Amino acid sequence: MRAGTITDTVSGPETVWVAAMGRIHYYSCVRRILRFTGAIVLIFILLAPSGCYSGSRPPRIGRAAPDFTVKDSDRTVTLSQLKGQVVVLNFWATWCAPCIEEMPSLVRMQQLMKPKGVTVLAVSIDADESDYRRFLRDHNVTLLSVRDPDQKSNSLYGTSKYPETYIIDRNGVVRRKFIGAVDWTDPEVIDFLTRL
Repeated sequence: MRAGTITDTVSGPETVWVAAMGRIHYYSCVRRILRFTGAIVLIFILLAPSGCYSGSRPPRIGRAAPDFTVKDSDRTVTLSQLKGQVVVLNFWATWCAPCIEEMPSLVRMQQLMKPKGVTVLAVSIDADESDYRRFLRDHNVTLLSVRDPDQKSNSLYGTSKYPETYIIDRNGVVRRKFIGAVDWTDPEVIDFLTRL
């Protein structure tokens, strides 16, 4: 015998029976675990899509855009006064990093698309008027912009994350919603706006 080898010196019927019962018990446990795991995976597969997509459109898409009027120290803006134009309704704030990131492309898109009847309405939710004014000046924001510190307009749309943007067609119907920063000069975005 070599060192390190194990030999079974006792091999009677009892040893074989115990080994066989151990294997049967092992495989029946494995079978139960696989059945349980399979059931869980099946349930997950069936329910997961309903959590991601309920089969309906996001709220407001295909419906009339809720009208609102916002008055700050510079101007009064009523959304319905822009009917007949494609409106890019953008809710933003000066303290919002993604808002700051997307603002230059929003300004460039407005310059490019204004002759085609596209108007950006940028509604700031800033509480501090001086921060708002400084931002507009420092970033050369030439958009139709108004400050709504009471956040009544964005509440109508259920907006709580910024930036959030709604595309409203010439008839005042919401056609698309963007959450987060967007490159507004992207050819697909320009094409979408042009087709409205």
